[in-house]
Amino acid sequence: MMATGKRNRRGVIWALLGAGVLAIAIIAIVVSGLFGQSPSPSGTSEPAPDPSSTTTSTSSPRQAVVDESATENGWIPEPITTDPDPYIRDALAAASTFDTQKSTRNEWLSYLDTWFTPDTRYTSEQDREDDMRASQLELRQGVVLPEDEWTSLANEDGRVVAAVPGDVTYSDVPDDTSGDMTIGTADVILTYTRADASGKESSYDETVRVSVQVLCGEGSIPTPDSAQQPGDCKVVRYFSGSLEP
Repeated sequence: MMATGKRNRRGVIWALLGAGVLAIAIIAIVVSGLFGQSPSPSGTSEPAPDPSSTTTSTSSPRQAVVDESATENGWIPEPITTDPDPYIRDALAAASTFDTQKSTRNEWLSYLDTWFTPDTRYTSEQDREDDMRASQLELRQGVVLPEDEWTSLANEDGRVVAAVPGDVTYSDVPDDTSGDMTIGTADVILTYTRADASGKESSYDETVRVSVQVLCGEGSIPTPDSAQQPGDCKVVRYFSGSLEP
């Protein structure tokens, strides 16, 4: 009788122990399911974000110049700005900065053409285009280094670097109702560098007075395929001296 009672008590103890082990196993499965879920094969899990579609709260700054590679050809890059002062200084220098060993005269002039925008004082689209072409011709005939002097400089592996270290004088543009155009005139210092037959270089300075008319307003037309936007400064006209248009 006593043996039977002992066996019954041991059976109860083993039953309780088994139930405890089962409960622990169930709890472990539940916890694992909550914190260690793997993606469902049905595709219901949250997809990872696409890096290409990620946006930020701040936009990237605009490029500072139209074409940084211009320096590789010995030219001054056109700045991207709505401020006429730095633009005018670079525009005046660009009209006399080149390296005869890195580009031809025609390539340089074609590059300067990309700085231009039509004069918004003309209402006709055709008149604007005709005037811009006339201004580009004026640049070639009255402002930049003549072709024969370029050839002479090229024969001596020459180059010119221009700068505007002094003040710029500003003038209003007649009949400009927009107020977006201005004329800047300054003394431009040209530093010529030539090489003799032995390759030894020598330099000298020359000062010229040049004016440029620029448009820094919504009527300006950006250089195609560049970071420029309407309103950024562009050249309307170059001319020698301090003449008014």
